[in-house]
Amino acid sequence: MAQAAPDLPTRRPEELQADPLRAFDIDKDGTLDLAEVKSAAAARFDQLNPDADDSLDLHEAAPVLQGDAFRQANANGDGKISKAEYLAYVERMFTSANPDKDGTLDRAELASPAGQALLKLLR
Repeated sequence: MAQAAPDLPTRRPEELQADPLRAFDIDKDGTLDLAEVKSAAAARFDQLNPDADDSLDLHEAAPVLQGDAFRQANANGDGKISKAEYLAYVERMFTSANPDKDGTLDRAELASPAGQALLKLLR
């Protein structure tokens, strides 16, 4: 059985915008690993899902996913994104933002276009 990701410390919205690395770096090692990213993504999914119906429709997902990104995240094509689909999409975006394949994202990787696209899913 997989271990649950640690809870993220409560952060104000301005902290998430100003320094996402600091906001999401649970272990304070100066990088984000996949567990930290998925923890942040799960929390963001819950924020986007006010009706708590276990999926995001087009309207709920609009702040972070539109057009092709929504279609790519909607793996089963049902027009809704489950939390599992959202986290799988986040994982694919993490992989894209991690060209050195070391399993962590540093400031430079987060500043790249792929890193910025990933951060959009977290905040």
